[in-house]
Amino acid sequence: MSAELDALRAAVRAAATELGGHGLCRRLDPAGPGWDTRAWSILAEQIGTAALGLPESCGGIGGLAELVVVAEELGAALLPVPFLSTLFAGQVLAGAGSAEDVVSDIAEGQPAAFAGLDRRGWWSPDHLPFTASENSHGWTVSGHTPAVPGAAGSRWIVTVAATPDGPDVFVLEASADGASISRVETLDLSRAQASVTLTDTSARRLTTGGSAATALLPALDLACIVLAAEQLGGAQASLDATVRYAKERRQFGREIGSFQAVKHSLADLLVLVESSRSAVTRAVEAEDRTEAGSVAQAWCSDAYRTVTAEAVQLHGGIGFTWEHHCHLYFRRARADAQLFGGSAFHRERLALALAW
Repeated sequence: MSAELDALRAAVRAAATELGGHGLCRRLDPAGPGWDTRAWSILAEQIGTAALGLPESCGGIGGLAELVVVAEELGAALLPVPFLSTLFAGQVLAGAGSAEDVVSDIAEGQPAAFAGLDRRGWWSPDHLPFTASENSHGWTVSGHTPAVPGAAGSRWIVTVAATPDGPDVFVLEASADGASISRVETLDLSRAQASVTLTDTSARRLTTGGSAATALLPALDLACIVLAAEQLGGAQASLDATVRYAKERRQFGREIGSFQAVKHSLADLLVLVESSRSAVTRAVEAEDRTEAGSVAQAWCSDAYRTVTAEAVQLHGGIGFTWEHHCHLYFRRARADAQLFGGSAFHRERLALALAW
């Protein structure tokens, strides 16, 4: 198993390097979806990342261990592809059932996005942005949400809408009548978002009786772990770049890495990165993904922000420039802190779950 994971890691790393790594997000078409279609085609269709974690009956392969390996490498490279958004949407669909054809489509590389999280990056049955109604032709969904990662350019939109029976999961084609998806400018240059407006848009109902939580919560728990792996990869890349710079940059006749204050700062960052690695590794092996996912997010989200902020400082004047890559990771870390609840939310979630 270790050899297979190493091979997968090497394949994703090589592809990311060949595609341009963190520099790729600077070259995106302003009129495009906000991610690189060629990069996604290579990852999803040639390497098979889109099928990871999905049911085998729908063409899925691998599991959480493979997802974490891919996420860590993509986080390190800041590759602008809809991996996390498609993964999350696919997990919701797999949990909801009755959409094997769409899940198979996703496994083959068709991008998807989930629209329905609240401002915390989580979901609440009391604050749903969409409502659904039934007519003689089936179900339609209406509503608006201002920021959905990966929505622009996706073929499928998955959402939770309020029904007379409670919140249920729906899926619809992004090109359906009444669906309006507009890319919005965000802090993170490497993970595009879009507003989604639905006006009496035909959709397929996948759960019944207000049972959306049965599909959503496990998908959110898994997404938290995968996001933590992305954050780990970005933090490690930022630390590695900072260590290299500290060995090369000379001041007062010596490398700045030889100064005690810089050594102490780098040592503190190393502790944060290795602790993040421990949290992700533990989450992969944990039986309770709810607790493990919240622990990983509570730790990795804050660690990534700290590491990227210190990386900017330790790079000195060049770290503040647009031309350097430091700010790309800094931006990603801040944006990630708003996804799937954030560290403060997960600390509170843990406290409630463990009756602290």
